[in-house]
Parts: sequence; C-alpha cells; structure tokens
Amino acid sequence: MSDITQQKAALRKQLRKARRDHAAALPPEVSALVFRQPPAPVRELVPEDAVIGLYRADTGEAPAGSYARHFMESGHTIALPRITTLDAGMTFHVHTDPYGESDLEEGPMKLMQPAGDAQRVVPDVLFMPLVGFTEDGARIGQGGGFYDSWLAAHPDTLAIGMAWDVQKCDTLPVEEHDMPLSAIITPTRIYGPF
Repeated sequence: MSDITQQKAALRKQLRKARRDHAAALPPEVSALVFRQPPAPVRELVPEDAVIGLYRADTGEAPAGSYARHFMESGHTIALPRITTLDAGMTFHVHTDPYGESDLEEGPMKLMQPAGDAQRVVPDVLFMPLVGFTEDGARIGQGGGFYDSWLAAHPDTLAIGMAWDVQKCDTLPVEEHDMPLSAIITPTRIYGPF
C-alpha cells in the first residue's frame, strides 16, 4: 500500500467518525432544517432543464432527500446512482418517488438505489456525498472511486459536494485520478464555485 493510500485510509477513518458523531448529535428538529433546499446561489447554477443527480444518504452523510423533493417540485428529472457490482462502474437512473422511495431497491452495498429497469440518464448537475473536503474544492470520497470515475467520463457535469462543516480539512492528499468539485455546500457556507 502506497504512502498516499495509507494517508487517505487513516483520514477517511477519522473523518467518517467525525461525520457520524456530528450527525448523531443533531437534535431531530435541527436535522429537519439543514439541507432543506439548495441555497439561492446554488439554485442559480442549475440550468432550467437540467437532470439532477443526487444520492440517498447513508448514516452520517449530509441528507439529500429534501433536495430531491425540491428539484422534482421545480420540474427537474431526478436521478440516483446505481451499482450492480463493486468492480463495475456507477450509472445514474431516474428516481420517480423522492417522497416514499417506492422505486428503490437495495443494492450490493446495502444502499438503496433505483430498480434495474429505471431509465438510465446522465445528470447535468450532480450533488454528491463526500468524506472530507478543502475550501478550494478538493474532496476525499469513500474510497471506491465510483464518483471519480464517473466524473472523469462526464467532465461537463457540474459536481457539487454536500457535507457537514466538521468534514472540512486544511489539506487533503490528492492523486491524479481525484476529481475536484465545482462547489461545496455545508449547513453554514457555500464554497465556490471554483
């Protein structure tokens, strides 16, 4: 294992714990308010007819469900990632029910995702989770490389990270394949656009 790989692994462990502890400590009434809808400057970045890629938050991740409902109510097509196997790439498929999630099924990593027959689309704007970030747009993800690979294949997609403030780092070990973000949203601040 290379030195940078070891650094990233240790950093991911530390940041995941901080993220999980922070999210667990939030009172339910506060959790219901944060990430309720994208801030106005971010909404202005989104083209009127854009397909919006989002994610279904795992434990501790910044919640994206309210964004899905907001964009659907604004007339956008919503898409979530789908993974069939851990060695295959990630694709995005239409998510039609951000209220009841009746169109989702459990994927290989126990995350809910669109069913296999859901229409495949390419998001114009992608709101994505992260483990850590810097104020200039660098990010560290879960380590699977799914988002980095997808973004490398779709360089015109506007990539916006969603995170808690505790996930901000002064610096991150960045490799050539690590894709930067266009902006980052936390409950207290917008970083970018870069």
